[in-house]
Amino acid sequence: MSVYIQNISTVVPEHSYDQAFLRNRMKEYIGDKEITQRIIHRIYSKSGINKRHTVIPDFNANGDPRFFFQEDGTLNVPTTGDRNKLYVQKAKQLFVKTARQTITENPSVNREDITHVITVSCTGFFAPEPGFEIIQKLGLPTSTQRFHLGFMGCFAAFPAMKMAKAFCESQPDAKVLIVCLELCSIHLQPSEVTDNLISASVFADGAAGVLISKNKPKSTASFELTQFTTSIAQESEKDMAWTIGDTGFDMILSTYVPDIIEANLKQSIQPLFANYQLTADDINHWALHPGGRAILDKVQKSFGLEEAQISPSRKVLADYGNMSSATILFVLKDLLNRPASKKQEAVLAMAFGPGLTIESGLLQKIQSS
Repeated sequence: MSVYIQNISTVVPEHSYDQAFLRNRMKEYIGDKEITQRIIHRIYSKSGINKRHTVIPDFNANGDPRFFFQEDGTLNVPTTGDRNKLYVQKAKQLFVKTARQTITENPSVNREDITHVITVSCTGFFAPEPGFEIIQKLGLPTSTQRFHLGFMGCFAAFPAMKMAKAFCESQPDAKVLIVCLELCSIHLQPSEVTDNLISASVFADGAAGVLISKNKPKSTASFELTQFTTSIAQESEKDMAWTIGDTGFDMILSTYVPDIIEANLKQSIQPLFANYQLTADDINHWALHPGGRAILDKVQKSFGLEEAQISPSRKVLADYGNMSSATILFVLKDLLNRPASKKQEAVLAMAFGPGLTIESGLLQKIQSS
């Protein structure tokens, strides 16, 4: 039974900042030593990011209310409780906004048609979980089944899509709403450790919603979900991880991550190629999670890809940065909206997260009739 991504909607907070501006702010408040300022300058300048969005209003001098940067010029370090309080306030609004927009933008689906809601987030917590909030605020049937995937990181949209595919295959009338939302910026740490500086230079806030069912859209392009596979790079769990500290979530994004991904790429996607007798040459588009510019560079080099094959990932990185689990859906939306050269095009989607885990999916981009 074929299962399709019907449509993808994306939402970002109203506040956005140029990467050069954020670089200078970090140099001003974090880089007391000249060597640290040089490291910050290089990391931000080489990131491939032009701007990022955030729910934090006070990176500008006149921002209000104050959260990180105080009126007297000092840097505040909010507690984990204060950060999660802000997460609850902002995330509830954005989860509902994204869910509403996703349904509204699909004329073939009504709210009462939704049978399952899957929410995804790793940057904060509240209960009842976000699916409850969506059902209540949008007036979905109280019988709507809801599931929440938490603390899985940048690859979490893939388990959500796998769940949706399984629901649709077992229940033909299922219509599954997925909402991925991350507010990474609330966990900014005033640390001179290089791994923390790298994290601060790439992560951002954003949300994306997806509607999945067995119905093939007739008037718009869609993605058919073909097959997924998972791989874990051995002895790499310390290179991409995080834990809950007293002043937010302590995120680790090691400088070794691009090399680890490169070393495990080909074996991680081999099951997909083997099952369908494919090679890298058969893939028209590579929808890669832009965890950082170096990651995209490594994948492109490993498979000898043309720039056009990964341009949606480059564009999302430049325009939004790394929004953890939501990012790959921004990439897929960009790809879905681009003109196709033929009726059906093979897409290999990939994301990387804690573990170090590599999630891959083989999709078919199908043009409308």
